[in-house]
Amino acid sequence: MSGATPRRPASEVFQVFLRLGLTSFGGPIAHLGYYHREFVERRRWLDESHYAQLLAPSQFLPGPSSTQFGFCVGLLRAGWRGALAAFLAFTLPSALLLFVFARFSPAFGGPYGEALLQGLKLTAVAVVAQGVLAMARTLTPDRPRILLALLSLALVVATGSGWSQLAVIALGAACGPLACRSVGPRIGAALPLDYGRGTGAALLALFAVLLLGSWLIPANAPLLLRAAAAFYKTGSLVFGGGHVVLPLLKQAVVEPGLLGESDFLTGYGAAQAMPGPMFSVAAFLGARLDHGQGGALGAAVSLGAIFLPGLLLVSGVLPFWNRLAANAGAARSMAGVNAAVVGLLAAALYDPLWISAVHAPVDIGIALTGLLLLLTGRVPALAVVAWCVAGRLLATAAGW
Repeated sequence: MSGATPRRPASEVFQVFLRLGLTSFGGPIAHLGYYHREFVERRRWLDESHYAQLLAPSQFLPGPSSTQFGFCVGLLRAGWRGALAAFLAFTLPSALLLFVFARFSPAFGGPYGEALLQGLKLTAVAVVAQGVLAMARTLTPDRPRILLALLSLALVVATGSGWSQLAVIALGAACGPLACRSVGPRIGAALPLDYGRGTGAALLALFAVLLLGSWLIPANAPLLLRAAAAFYKTGSLVFGGGHVVLPLLKQAVVEPGLLGESDFLTGYGAAQAMPGPMFSVAAFLGARLDHGQGGALGAAVSLGAIFLPGLLLVSGVLPFWNRLAANAGAARSMAGVNAAVVGLLAAALYDPLWISAVHAPVDIGIALTGLLLLLTGRVPALAVVAWCVAGRLLATAAGW
């Protein structure tokens, strides 16, 4: 990899990722395409081998895959300061926009204000439906994994329990070695890191300690501490990309009463209109904690808590990655988890998205049109947001 040694200035990394953070629409899969064009084809910070080596752990581990990938690019390019610069520059534009929207969203009252917010929710229906279809194509390519996804969907819908979402992830991991025998290990080139397995082990231990602590926070703890625990647990368990954060976040923040479901779905819909990572929705949700009492501190705590576990995991695993990738059992368990996640996301498409956003036949038409626009691959996500909002506003004006 060119430019790996000596390390380059973190300011260079910040400038490149700030532009990406302002312009990278389309979700994590699209982000990885932007990264390939920027860092392999244009700037040659990475060669194809190292790009593949960073792609594998960011896809394998829980957390926001495109953010983890970018964090690793900054790490290789400019050390730990470069990693932090990449994360901040890529995340802050969307986080700040969502925080501002959170402050003003209560002003959207009346029928047209409600129509605007419902349009954002319909956007989420279209985007998550596309995510289910795209993930099903890649993560359930054979009959055993299709059956695993359908079983996960049935369990979550039938029980309606937040714990069932964690159970299907465990089910996928347990069934993976049997259901995913066609999946083989991946071995690639070693990564040039400034730290070794000792530091990696310490980072993984910190991840585990914080995760354990998040489960021990009592129900009567201060609001921000409970929020930090909820967002940290969510960031630790999200497999399969940004859209999968939806059901786990609902379990973590809506069901305990930290946030209302309407605020939750509004924020998730608004996040579709933003560049950068989907996890930035935590800035909106944190600001809206306890009916808008979270404010800037709530946004900052929630944002840091949801991203931290994924960054600790990926930086901790990198020194061990070649050995782990060569283990066929680990690769098959992860394939099983990914298949279960397809079912988990399909369940979230039904509840809460469909149930909360689709109130009339015209809503079905708006969401379906948005989905078809996304499936063409030629319409940017921002245009789909504009369509869903405009469609719902026009339907309200027509009395539909």
